[in-house]
Amino acid sequence: MKKQVYIISHSHWDREWYMPYEQHHMRLVELMDDLLELIENDPEFHSFHLDGQTIILDDYLEVRPEKREAVKAAIKQGKLQIGPFYILQDDFLISAESNTRNMLIGMAESKKWGTPVMLGYFPDTFGNMGQTPQMMLQANLESAAFGRGVKPIGFDNEVLPDDQFTSQYSEMHWEGPDGSQIFGLLFANWYSNGNEIPVDKAEAKAFWTQKLQDVEKFGATNHYLMMNGVDHQPVQKDISAAIRTANELFPEYEFKHASFTEYLEAVQADLPDDLGTVTGELTSQETDGWYTLANTASSRVYLKQWNTKVSRQLENVAEPLATMAYEASGSYPHDMLDHAWKTLMQNHPHDSICGCSVDEVHREMMPRFEKANEIGKFVADEALRNLVAAIDTSQFPEESRPFVVFNTTGSTRSGLVEVVIELERKTFREGLPSKLYHELLAKPKGSYSVIDEQGNPVAAIISEEEVLFDYELPKDAFRIPFMKRFVTVQVEANQLPEFTWQTFALVEKAATPVESALIVSEGGRKLANAHLEAVITENGSLAITDKATQKTYRNLLVFEDVGDIANEYIFKQPEGDQAILSTQFPHHVTIEQNDPLVGIVRLTQELQIPVSADERLLEEQKAVVDFRFRKAQRSQELVSFKIETEICLERTSNRLAFKTTVNNQSKDHRLRVLFPTGITTDFHEADSIYEVVKRPNQVSSHWENPTNPQHQHAFVNLHDETSGMTVSNFGLNEYEIVKDQICLTLLRCTGELGDWGYFPTPEAQCLGSHTFEYGVACHGAPEERYETYRQAQAAQVPWTASQTDKHQGKLASSNQYMEAQGTTVAITALKRNRQDQQIVLRGYNLADQATAFHVQKEQATLCLLNLLEEEQASTVNEQLHPYEIRTIGVKE
Repeated sequence: MKKQVYIISHSHWDREWYMPYEQHHMRLVELMDDLLELIENDPEFHSFHLDGQTIILDDYLEVRPEKREAVKAAIKQGKLQIGPFYILQDDFLISAESNTRNMLIGMAESKKWGTPVMLGYFPDTFGNMGQTPQMMLQANLESAAFGRGVKPIGFDNEVLPDDQFTSQYSEMHWEGPDGSQIFGLLFANWYSNGNEIPVDKAEAKAFWTQKLQDVEKFGATNHYLMMNGVDHQPVQKDISAAIRTANELFPEYEFKHASFTEYLEAVQADLPDDLGTVTGELTSQETDGWYTLANTASSRVYLKQWNTKVSRQLENVAEPLATMAYEASGSYPHDMLDHAWKTLMQNHPHDSICGCSVDEVHREMMPRFEKANEIGKFVADEALRNLVAAIDTSQFPEESRPFVVFNTTGSTRSGLVEVVIELERKTFREGLPSKLYHELLAKPKGSYSVIDEQGNPVAAIISEEEVLFDYELPKDAFRIPFMKRFVTVQVEANQLPEFTWQTFALVEKAATPVESALIVSEGGRKLANAHLEAVITENGSLAITDKATQKTYRNLLVFEDVGDIANEYIFKQPEGDQAILSTQFPHHVTIEQNDPLVGIVRLTQELQIPVSADERLLEEQKAVVDFRFRKAQRSQELVSFKIETEICLERTSNRLAFKTTVNNQSKDHRLRVLFPTGITTDFHEADSIYEVVKRPNQVSSHWENPTNPQHQHAFVNLHDETSGMTVSNFGLNEYEIVKDQICLTLLRCTGELGDWGYFPTPEAQCLGSHTFEYGVACHGAPEERYETYRQAQAAQVPWTASQTDKHQGKLASSNQYMEAQGTTVAITALKRNRQDQQIVLRGYNLADQATAFHVQKEQATLCLLNLLEEEQASTVNEQLHPYEIRTIGVKE
């Protein structure tokens, strides 16, 4: 039987990268025009794989709306192979829910056109998430194709020599941490191994002789895949003639123009018994370490911070509030949320969210973040308006000012919640704005306190009265501008369960003093509560004592600055460069706030660091010298680098929170904050996509890179059998474990894109002001670490609170909307299904052990769903398996 060669025409379409979006966009229009013409004129042209992302259709039809019917016909004929995703995302730098919504929306969009290609398609993803097998199976996908993760891939799509190839074949089984298994297809010779196939016989002979040798080296069967395309590749118009030539020259092979569906059916029917299995995340850890591309996690950190902000707004604020508000309004804003998600996901392709494109690309990302965030805020505000209007506040005193606090996370929370309480307003119809402003300002100042619905006093911090302009936009009338007199209240929420609201009220009565010691003492050098004690030591570092274990961690919160002479993809420290540490410079401490409920001190350190790399770096960049062989050093010219850190401890918290601000005027460097733990262990844990992943602290024997950066979302943890430390963050996705230290990257500044040429990126130097938020929590026995993980995830979510008035309502003044309880369960979604409006709750097991997962809502029944929200079973087991991702439908 002849060996079968399947040639798949495609073009890997990075929507924006080394050129701005519209430059690539216009070339996409040209590609699609040529492709549709070819489909019409060449009956032998079998099909074209449209890169697994349906957004390409939207991009094309935005410019060529008249081509809709031609596109539809090509899809119906099977000539255009589409889906299953909306975009080709970066796995690690977007949230777990973003990965799921990409499949959910991509599948829905694909089915509007026809039948999606049932293949998880990750051709150039910078490493692959460990839960891919489970996620694919839960989306009815039994196969995944990928280019990176098990074999080194260099710049410009160069497949590097590798004798330690994890799998002996390009085909393999891929098993997730939960035991889910799918068919894995590695582009072992990259997704360009059949690009630009010659028609000329002499050229074709040489081409195929080499290409067949390359593909057979890794082929597990006699079915070989040739990818006819590469990045932004125009369609090969003479592909039919090229295939005829190949069949003439190599009669022992049958060359055919094919689709992925045809290839997958053939190869999976003929797999050998000795096919290898790869497990978990695939991040090129068994290579020399230079091309993992993990340092993209710290390129243009502001993008990652914005992405976290918008993701939390949509996933953890807007959707839960809209789900709850359905009880009052009977409606859910599906279209608005889909629009927000699509807008956000346009920033999720790897060249975008990874921060490894030209400056124009990342400038264009910012309005997308802002637009998606504003939609999320609008949805949340509308939901709040409907909710608080329906919540009963009639039990509060007549002159009180009720307000409602919401915990929209899936964890029990405590902490200070800030809300602005309006005391009085004067509309502009009542006089000139300036007159109204001064009238309100002159009002006698009151004394206030906070009570709960039983009238009990509640601990709170209440500001002095202020006056500001505001406005209201009624649903049935013109806008109403006004001046308002108000106070800002920080109320202490205590053990508020998941998905709960609680109503309080501001009353005009002097508050009873809180019977607790002040948080800050010793001139600002000590912060303490019942859980921990933090002391700023003589060298400006921090010592934290965990009162539960009586263990003290020393030399924490040390800032480290080093040079970086590589690019947006990869960090490289100049040879011989010595780290500059904050402990080498003077510091001073000021008290910002000191109260029984919260203490905040400001630690100021002023370092002297080089202004940039020396002049050799620019010459090496222009000459496209491989970053590994650059000789540039840091400049001898120094510049002041002030680091100001607010250290915050709340009365009820076991997490010490930090907010660090810098005004960066230096180039070509990296800033990290260090947390040595004194813990000796071989592994650590970090949160990834629907997974707490266990990673080794030591690199493989093949590793040459002096560093080993890794991805995270909300936390990283080191622990032994008696104690541990969890470092949490907001939008700071890169960390490294160095011996016993957790090293958190705050800022990495480079001046070029990297990869296959010299593309200057001055804005990637990230000059200007930056603020970084992170925290640390200690724990005792290993099983206690999971609560610090849940706290770290919840800490990324802002509290929600809204003022209302005294009124009767159909909803209780305090209510747990839904119970979702499990000691090692992380909740990622509370939303509603478009088809039948049923509630969708999703979560996963943080642990490698089974756990109880109890979900309950009054007068509702549960069913088991997959990630596409299709019903799988009419009952739900309360045991959550290790690493399991579970989606539950709640039918009211």
